Amino acid sequence: MKPYVIVHMSTSIDGRTLPSRWRPERQNPAPFYDRLHEELGGDAWIVGRITGQEFAKKDAYAAHTNETFPREPWLARRDAKAFAVVIDARGKIAWGRSDIGGDPIVVILTEQVSDAHLAGLRADGVSYLFAGETELDIHLALEALNRELGVKRLLLEGGGVTNGILLRAGVVDEVSLLVCPSVDGAPGAPCLFDAAREEDGQRAPVRGIELTHSQVFEGGVVWLRYRIER
Repeated sequence: MKPYVIVHMSTSIDGRTLPSRWRPERQNPAPFYDRLHEELGGDAWIVGRITGQEFAKKDAYAAHTNETFPREPWLARRDAKAFAVVIDARGKIAWGRSDIGGDPIVVILTEQVSDAHLAGLRADGVSYLFAGETELDIHLALEALNRELGVKRLLLEGGGVTNGILLRAGVVDEVSLLVCPSVDGAPGAPCLFDAAREEDGQRAPVRGIELTHSQVFEGGVVWLRYRIER
């Protein structure tokens, strides 16, 4: 069983997600965003490797270990109010910490990750789950979060590529979108939903989108909620 997945993001009116590029410069949407993050009540939030890397405090783990670890879930904690989930299929991030803002880190890996990387995760107290042998299977990842940690409601707050992967995988149930009265207007900016080059032409299995809520905040920021029909 997979969790109920809500994409929760803020964008400019042209759908771009990097506030430092927006014009005119506006009040940072973070206070609205963070309040709504709490209001949405996720059991966990999930991002991709690039976003996750921003929270890391180490450059790298040791390259070798004499230990061998089974490719099965290892959980440092099960009792948190919410978990910080990071998709790091090939084990690139060295954490140097066990939580983000008090939410214990859980990493989604593939089985090709080295024993040395697993040893580093364990030393940092970072939990991990496996979802595929060599390629990430997002369906296995979501099922593992539900099965191992009881995650029933998951907030997807990744970059455009990660959001796009889950959308095209047909697992997104809802979009919570803060639209800010600014524009980017230049090519190359990250978008709400994006695709890697090899994914060009892959369509999301979306049959309908229904607006379920709209609300205007101070400064012209608009909160929209959409239900996705797959």
